[in-house]
Formats: sequence, structure tokens, C-alpha cells
Amino acid sequence: MKTEELQEQNNLDLEPFYEALEDDPKLLEEALEILLEMVHFEPKSVKKLALFIKEDSRNLYKEIVELSKSKQDKGNSPSCCGGHKFGEQLL
Repeated sequence: MKTEELQEQNNLDLEPFYEALEDDPKLLEEALEILLEMVHFEPKSVKKLALFIKEDSRNLYKEIVELSKSKQDKGNSPSCCGGHKFGEQLL
């Protein structure tokens, strides 16, 4: 009985969920916030996510680096991450 329930869960069609995320930017933003909150408290997950972004999501990685640079350029005070560049600190 439990095996059948697990198989049903594994066969769950996620396509409607993905379509909803694509169609509704607010829903996508909320899902990302939840994911980031979950990852924030797991140090190993943070590193894995950073590596994934760097290796598989080059455009996102470049945007993060640019945002990091623009924040560093606005002041000479130490950043929240000990003054390291984004890529050096996380990866």
C-alpha cells in the first residue's frame, strides 16, 4: 500500500506547476523567496546553489556579480560578506 502511494507521488505531473510559475511573475517571485529562505539556513545548500548558478546559469551569475560590483562602488565601507567579491566569497 505504501509503495503504491509513493509511486503515485513520484508520477505527479509537475507541468501545471511549472506553467503557473511561467505565467505569473508574482508566483515565481514567491516560490524563489521560499527556496532562498530554505537554502539560507543550510550552509552546504548555499554553496551548492552558488555553484549551480555559476556553472549552469551564467546570465544570472553575471547579473549577481554586476549588482555586487555596483554596491561596492557606492561606498568604501566593508560589505556584509567581509569585503570579498561575490564570486570569491561564495565559490
